[in-house]
Amino acid sequence: MKAIVVNKWLKGPEELEVSNIDLPAAPKKGELQIQVKATGLNFFDTLMIQGKYQIKPPFPFIPGGEFSGIVLQTTVPQFKVGDRVFGSGNAFAEVVNVSAVNVLPIPKNFSYEQAAGLFITYPTSYAALVLRAQLKAGEYCLVHAAAGGVGIAAVQIAKALGAVVIATGGSTEKLEIAKKYGADFAINYRDKDWTDQVKKITKGHGADVVYDPVGLVEQSTKCTAWNGRILVIGFAQGTIEKIPANRLLLKNISAVGLHWGAYVKNEPERIPEVWNGLFSLFESGKIKPALYEKVFNLNTISEGLKAINNRTSYAKVIARVGDDSKL
Repeated sequence: MKAIVVNKWLKGPEELEVSNIDLPAAPKKGELQIQVKATGLNFFDTLMIQGKYQIKPPFPFIPGGEFSGIVLQTTVPQFKVGDRVFGSGNAFAEVVNVSAVNVLPIPKNFSYEQAAGLFITYPTSYAALVLRAQLKAGEYCLVHAAAGGVGIAAVQIAKALGAVVIATGGSTEKLEIAKKYGADFAINYRDKDWTDQVKKITKGHGADVVYDPVGLVEQSTKCTAWNGRILVIGFAQGTIEKIPANRLLLKNISAVGLHWGAYVKNEPERIPEVWNGLFSLFESGKIKPALYEKVFNLNTISEGLKAINNRTSYAKVIARVGDDSKL
């Protein structure tokens, strides 16, 4: 089968290569063997292959964080051969063995491409907005990098929960994407007065919840409401901020982190709560995955990762994987 295998730390996605390797052995107890149909690409995939991510797998390894596909072999009663599933695992390969606890059934009416990007981005945004920020209907929710993978998910979820959504982005195109998927207002964060624009939209109230995967906490405190909650999701701009604690004090602001991947270890009982909430939104039609217009493949995954890293993409970037005739 074809797969991307990393044998040493790489300079970047341009060094990724597709190899022909043996099919994985039969799945162990508790595992599924899955034919991958599509994979979701993420910013952390690049960090992983560079050795800059907090998790550093031993060599050789197959990168890729999330996938969708068909069950080929099963060792657990909850899945049968032929089931359409999505999940997390070493996804840049035509066939993978993964733990069944990291796999879920594809929601009705979702394609493989739509399902490939669900496992990480949507629960990240849902857990942040619901578990950590306790976003309420009628509140103002400011979403930074709102056209990106987790950002567009946050826009959709916040809107479905009844919030007034203010999106930020770095171009007119990205702001239009955010509005297409539910944002009520859109602001270019390259404008010097973007915080004043937020205050004007909220009639001086400020944002009740700020969703920040970029690293704009310091500036966001200028337009956060009394008792506001700032969600620290990531640092896509590349630097880790120093938060002005005096502003948190003066406005009763809570700065709250979210590490979705750590819930498995620290709060596993909350995971079903998040997925139940998401499946309700998926099946009601309130949320439909937003995908980047260009779909990549196993040979062009490097181009997709570069598009994410250069911020030229929007929504969720997907690559189709696999060729049935070669399995």
